[in-house]
Amino acid sequence: MIWDLHCHLSGVTGRTPAERMGRLIEIADRVGIERLCFYMGMTWTKEPTPEDLQKQNDEVLEALQHYHDRAFGFCYVSGDHVEKSLSEIERCIAAGPMVGIKLWVAHHCNDPAIDPIIRRAAELKAVIYQHTWLKTDGTTYPGESSPYDLVELAKRHPRTPLILGHTGGQWELGIRAVRAYPNVSIDIAGSDPTAGLVEMAVRELGAERVIYGSDCGGRSFASQIAKVHGAEISEREKRLIFKENLKRMLMPILKAKNVQV
Repeated sequence: MIWDLHCHLSGVTGRTPAERMGRLIEIADRVGIERLCFYMGMTWTKEPTPEDLQKQNDEVLEALQHYHDRAFGFCYVSGDHVEKSLSEIERCIAAGPMVGIKLWVAHHCNDPAIDPIIRRAAELKAVIYQHTWLKTDGTTYPGESSPYDLVELAKRHPRTPLILGHTGGQWELGIRAVRAYPNVSIDIAGSDPTAGLVEMAVRELGAERVIYGSDCGGRSFASQIAKVHGAEISEREKRLIFKENLKRMLMPILKAKNVQV
């Protein structure tokens, strides 16, 4: 069975978070996905206000109420609003069911201003996911982080596990950028299922640092699963990527919350 690190409520049919979650669970059942991690709400903005952060976290919390046995939630936070992000971490993780944080755009993650967010998440054993994307076409969003920004964050927090989102977009560069930092794992979600991506990641980082994700509903489950199923790696390495690595990262906070999996 597969655990999916990277799912969204956007891009899916349904009037409410529960309806959209139900649709995704229906599809996940068909392709063998056992658990799904959700970030952000039904609509996004590139520069979320504090109110946006709370609203989107509320939508994920609503979805989790109906499918707590199948889904995990990550608290949406922003380096532009550190105090609000810290209060959302307390509400959604310390006092709520969420198990990780999601940092997207609006603020580069190499800025030490986000360190209080990273420290508090680490204290709670929450999984820390940072979106990164290297772009060559001029469409980089304001505050969008690169793999090199995440390297700076990893250097400041060498004992804190971090996840490089989307393998940095340009995955050949992203993999090499984080190779020397064992506290950084990569998420392979969101790009086309290009031959060689997973093989290079396993060769350069080791299978233990590679995690499957889909980026649904922006991408299909099947196209993203194909990256791993079609890779020329061992069955053991595929099991690590599909489930065991993410499960290992989540177990400290799941045990702290007495969640059985």
